Order: sequence, then structure tokens, then C-alpha cells
Amino acid sequence: MQQYLSILKQYWGYDEFRALQGDIIRSIASGKDTLGLMPTGGGKSLTFQVPTMAMEGICIVVTPLIALMKDQVENLKKRGIAAAAIFSGMSHNEILMTLDNAIFEAYKFLYVSPERLATPIFIEKIKQANVCMIAVDESHCISQWGYDFRPSYLRIADIRELLPDVPILALTATATPEVVDDIQKQLHFREPNLFQKSFHRSNLAYVVRTVENKDENLLKILNSVPGTSVVYVRNRKRTKEIADFLNVNGISAENFHAGLKNETKDAKQARWKSSETRVIVSTNAFGMGIDKAEVRTVVHMDLPDSLEAYFQEAGRAGRDEQKAYAVLLYNNGDAVKMRKRVADTFPGKEMVVKVYEALGNYLEMGVGSGLDKVFAFDIADFCTKFKLPILITFSSLKILQQAGYLELTDEQDTSSRVLFTVGKDDLYKLKHNADQERLIHILLRSYTGLFTDLAAINEDMLAKRLEWTRQQVYDLLVGLSKEQIIKYIPRKKTPFLTFVREREATERIILSKETYDDRRDRYILRVKSVLDYAQEENICRSQVLLSYFGEKDTKICGKCDICLKKKETHVTDIDFVTIRKAILENLSIDSMNLNVLVKKIPFKEPKVLQVIRFMMDNGLIEEDNKMKLQTKDKPKQA
Repeated sequence: MQQYLSILKQYWGYDEFRALQGDIIRSIASGKDTLGLMPTGGGKSLTFQVPTMAMEGICIVVTPLIALMKDQVENLKKRGIAAAAIFSGMSHNEILMTLDNAIFEAYKFLYVSPERLATPIFIEKIKQANVCMIAVDESHCISQWGYDFRPSYLRIADIRELLPDVPILALTATATPEVVDDIQKQLHFREPNLFQKSFHRSNLAYVVRTVENKDENLLKILNSVPGTSVVYVRNRKRTKEIADFLNVNGISAENFHAGLKNETKDAKQARWKSSETRVIVSTNAFGMGIDKAEVRTVVHMDLPDSLEAYFQEAGRAGRDEQKAYAVLLYNNGDAVKMRKRVADTFPGKEMVVKVYEALGNYLEMGVGSGLDKVFAFDIADFCTKFKLPILITFSSLKILQQAGYLELTDEQDTSSRVLFTVGKDDLYKLKHNADQERLIHILLRSYTGLFTDLAAINEDMLAKRLEWTRQQVYDLLVGLSKEQIIKYIPRKKTPFLTFVREREATERIILSKETYDDRRDRYILRVKSVLDYAQEENICRSQVLLSYFGEKDTKICGKCDICLKKKETHVTDIDFVTIRKAILENLSIDSMNLNVLVKKIPFKEPKVLQVIRFMMDNGLIEEDNKMKLQTKDKPKQA
């Protein structure tokens, strides 16, 4: 173990591993297939990064989150560790070059999106590489029983067949017992091998508040509990509305969502991490890979889709082991919204087929064509042109992905790209003005492969070399594109859509029971679990969550709203005697209204009311004709 501790100290600066990290490292380093179930913030990435540094060869890391993939690659490079990534949106040449470098062991880590795994080029090249480990992050995505199943994850099993002796490390923060078993089955574990840390968080108080005005209650929470906070909402518009509301009320806040530019997101994250900004108001796009230990509150303004998602997001509070709060704001309108969410997430099958047909027409692909074609996909433009509702369209695309017809990646900030559409000889024969000549010349000097494939370019760099403004470069590139000399795709933030099979005729689209009906049923059960949690009035919040994840015989937390309510209303024998005596002493002086009497007793109101109720039920006190309380033997007033 000393070897791994030395690597940990050398590259990451830590002296020892956290709970479970060392056990997982020993297991995977000994060649055993391993599943690590660790809560958010538990340091999952170190369990494959540290042992890889002690091995010969390269570690293949599969993760669906492209932004997180890029962050981890950059973080490894900053530590002097060679790493690279392959994901949708890269050109053929870029992918080829990265894979060739991997074969020659130019990297210790190669991060790969699951969509890239089954491509012929990846399969061919990876067979030639010296792979020492396969790490699968967010491994619950491989299970159809999980809350975020992604069919592309099933391809990992194919890579295992190519590399049968390479151990696999599967990692996830949240999984039910059913999903734990399925992960190991789908990844072809040679034998079950689970390392699991309890989901119990002793410092985290779970609270549900049933309120009418959520914004005002949020303000009360943030004014009551000092420190950094994350506030989660369902849609992008609300992130700005709530951030503005908090700023007006003296709490520094910024909004965050996936649609923001990368540099904007980075700046907002940096200000929040340095505590310059106190509150981030975000969709669920915020939090992955964000390591800030001293978050005091995580507040959900809307119900999440599943308890898995809630537990993961709420778990970003209190990683410093100090007291923290996970608060869910709820009202009766949320139950109605959840039922609508089911309908929006699973539109009718005929609607899904309609979206598929429209998609083929939008991308101008005939039946029988399109296999493995990748498109930058603007869903807003698509929905506008075909008059489709955007939320239902997005859900339909996800269902088509589950059914194996296409892949839709997360939004990516892609580089601008250029391809010359005329040959070299024709290019030199064409007449250009002086500025066009200069731009073409600098393009050809700066980049290779411009005549064979779309090549990534940087307008800022070109502008600097030409001593122009960026706008001048952009305008000239657009002009050359209009003259059909080049194909120019400006930098933009977009998801990518890949057809993983040829376009099918509409009547041949099959949405099987497993793909649609079974998944809808499981989604409804997950939604019900969230509603049950929000509406629970008797069982400890922590116990409800731990039971959901398969932990039995757990103790009450003593910190959640339900436990505190029970403490307030629980009357001990000593309390009972003391309160009864005080009631009788006060009523021996004069009869009193209930509210007046309760205020005179130095105990919590629920306890006093319980004793009063007992005394009335047992004839020790009664109401007089004026509805005032009096002792039983005192005559009623006329």
C-alpha cells in the first residue's frame, strides 16, 4: 500500500486515503473486477487514477459527461500526468491522432464517451494499445433498472471481450440493490465484488417544508443559516429569476445552467468557490466535479425525478463533516406537476415516431442512409421548423436513443471548423481580393488537412496573425463560404446527434415493451418514491432514504424535520408532572383562554397542548360557559 500512498502524496498532495478508497485500490490493483459504491464527494476518481500510475499501460475511462471529462483531463495535465479525451464532435483526424498516441503510450489516461466505444476505428486501435484498466464512471447508466440508463453503456461489455484480462472498475454514487447486481451482470464481472460505504450522513439534516410561497421561504432559510448554498430548480429561466430575487434582498447570488458559455460558467463557478458569490441557483447541470466542502445548505425548489438524483444533489452539502442542511420545498401543486412530468417524459408512441420521421426529413436523410453520421443538432430550430413542442420532442429523442436508433450527446462548446470545397489547383486559379488571399494563405500555413476533412480553427489566433479584428476574420470566412470556396461552421454550443443505424421507414420503428412500457412503469415508481418522501409525516427522512438504497435496521437521525417535530411533541413523565402542576396553579387563580394559558407555561406549545388534552379527556379540567379553561371543581360562571 505504501507505493500507492507515495503516488497519492506526489501527485495529489494527500497523506492518506479516505474510507473505502484504499480497499478499492487494493482490489483493482490485484486484477479483480470491482464495483465501488461511494457517495458524492467521496473521491471516486482517485480509485482508478492512483493505481494506474503504478501500472504499465493506459487506463480507459468511460464517462458520459463531456464537460467533466474535459475537466479531469485538464486537472491531470496540471499535475504533470498525460491524459486525453475522445468524444462526439471531434473530427476523424483528431480521433485518429489521439488513438495513435494512445497506442504509443503517450498518455496514462484516455477518457472516452460511451458513444465512441463501438466505432470501428476505436475497436481497431484499442486492440493495439496496452490497456491496464477500464474505469467506468456513472456505472449505474448501464442498468435498465437505473434512473439514467444509457444504451451506449452496454457497449462496454464488447470492449471487455476484446480485452478479457483487463480488470474493470465500475464506480457510482447512487444505486439501489437491484442496480448494484445489474451493473456487475452487464459488465461481465468474473465474480461479484462490491465495496460500499453507508449512505448515512451524520452531519446532514434532511428537511421538507410544505409552503405556499417558496421564494420567501428560501429567503428565510438563507437568512437563518449562514454560509455557501446551492439552490436547484427545474428550468433555466427560473435560475435567473431566483438569483435576481436573492440579490435584490441582499444575498449575493448567480444563476447557472448548461446553456451558458464555458467561460461564463467557469467565472461563475470560480466566484462561488472563492465565496465571492454566496449562492448558485442552478439546474441539475451544476455540481458534477465541483468540490467545495463547506456548503451549508442545498435547497431544492422543485421535486427531482428520483430519490437517486435528490440524494446525489443534496449530498453536496456538508462535505466538510460540519452541520449542513438539505431542504426540499414542497406544496400541493408539485404533485400535479409530477403527474404532468410523466406525460412529458413519456409522450405517446405515435408522437415518438412522428419526431423520428421529422428528424430524417430535417437532416435530409433518405430511408436506408445515415449510419454513423454525426450532426450538430439545434433542437430549437428543429422544433420551430416542424412545429413540435420542445420538451416532448426532447423526451422522444431520448426514447429513440433507448430504442437504439440514435445517440444524443450533452451540449458541447465546439471549435469553429473549415473545409476547402475546391481542390488545390482550382483554388489557385480562382480570383480573390487581397484580404481573401491573405486569409487563405494564413489558413493553409496554420492548419493541415483542410482539403480532406473539417479542421478545427481559431478565429482569434488568425486575427492576431493577420493583425485584424475577430469580426473581420469572421466576415471573410462567411464570404468565402457563400462563394462555395470553403465550408465554414462557426464555433457554437450544440449537442451532437448520431444515427447509430440506418434511417428506418416509419412503419418499421419498434418501441418495445422493455424500451417504452417497462421504463415508463419504473419512472412512475421513482416519481411516486419522491412524492412519498415529500409527503411523509412520520418516518425519519434519513431512514426513508437509506431504506430506498437497501440499508435496513438504521437508526433515526434526530436532525430531520420529522425527528425534531417528534422531539417537540414527546412528553416525558417529568415534563408531564411539571406541566400539569403549572396548568393547575394558573387555573386555580382564574379561568383562562387556551392561548393565554399556553403562553404562561414555559414549555413548547405542542407539549403543553398534549397535557391539556389529556387533562380534559380525563376530567381534570374543563371549559366554562365562556369557553375558558377551568379546574373541574370550580363552578361554571353564569
